[in-house]
Amino acid sequence: MTDAAQSDHPGADHPGAVRTRRGVFEVGERVQLTDPKGRLHTITLEAAREFHTHRGFLKHDDIIGAPDGSVVTNTAGVEYLVLRPLLSDYVMSMPRGAAVVYPKDSGQIVQMADIFPGATVVEAGVGSGALSMSLLRAIGEQGRLLSFERREDFADIARGNGRAFFGGDHPAWTVTVGDLVETLPTVVPSGTVDRVVLDMLAPWECLDAVSEALIPGGVLICYVATTTQLSRVAEGIRAHGGFTEPTAWESLVRGWHLEGLAVRPQHRMHGHTGFLISTRRLAPGVDAPERKRRPAKGAYGESAGTASATAMVDGGPDAAAPTDGGGNGALGASDTASVLGGGTATVIPGSTASTDIPADAWTPEALGERVKSDKTIRRVRRSLAETSDDLR
Repeated sequence: MTDAAQSDHPGADHPGAVRTRRGVFEVGERVQLTDPKGRLHTITLEAAREFHTHRGFLKHDDIIGAPDGSVVTNTAGVEYLVLRPLLSDYVMSMPRGAAVVYPKDSGQIVQMADIFPGATVVEAGVGSGALSMSLLRAIGEQGRLLSFERREDFADIARGNGRAFFGGDHPAWTVTVGDLVETLPTVVPSGTVDRVVLDMLAPWECLDAVSEALIPGGVLICYVATTTQLSRVAEGIRAHGGFTEPTAWESLVRGWHLEGLAVRPQHRMHGHTGFLISTRRLAPGVDAPERKRRPAKGAYGESAGTASATAMVDGGPDAAAPTDGGGNGALGASDTASVLGGGTATVIPGSTASTDIPADAWTPEALGERVKSDKTIRRVRRSLAETSDDLR
């Protein structure tokens, strides 16, 4: 991984950088301890260190050199099962700055975007690196993953998490700090990228740059958190004209309680985490086929629908604002803009809401994300930098 994209194939210069994850436990590895109640603890092995709980402690030296799947006993007689964490375990317990893409969604992205060994994949933004590691696993050391992140602190956290999991710099990974729209054309030639994965607030802003980089038939898949984003990116894809009709979905995972005859669904589940929307790049000069299923009249602001939307934006006294069925006026365009952060709403073609939300309104806070403080992010970044120094 470097701060700027490399022109040659990255896997050729660093053979064998990825830890095999086989054999006995070694110093510097992260291991997962499971206590008798099923509680998980993740530690990084260091010589002469100890893992303490309120019920005794165990020595790291008792784990170092033991095979995967061993059981160790602490000073109070409590037994712990010791395993190398699976990637899904690791991403849920690793240090993070930005929110991570859950394993259930990472698996969907790898499968539905058809990420294959040796592929050239573009990713933006990298966040804490959870999705990046799944993509790297899929493309292998002979592929290329070009990750773009606007925030340098998030990029450092992602690099640190990747380095800790793989045991060093992955030879196929390049992390670039910068804006995708501005930087992507300088990094890859047109029509050379196999797959693009966008995990960002406003992926519709990147459609022109992405379409230029993708090969004909290449896959674009976007991960968004809200229906407002989902609608906006879908209409952006249709308005662009260089992509196939988009497909959208979400996945819900419910675990099961297994105890004797009490086999039932668990009370808690991983419900909504995000939406996925996928499309494929058409060949240059090819127009998207006409949709057979036409939307309802006025759904795209045509004729009377456009006039009504314009009236609502202008705020005139004769504005024909739709109602919610109970006599109350529906949320107008200017109201929508103010709710999402202020600004002037303007009518745009191809928008299901007929009005475009100001670009600066699409913030993590407006979309309901819990944003970590700068102090917390600095602490995570510093701890991962120290871990990275130990691995070098």
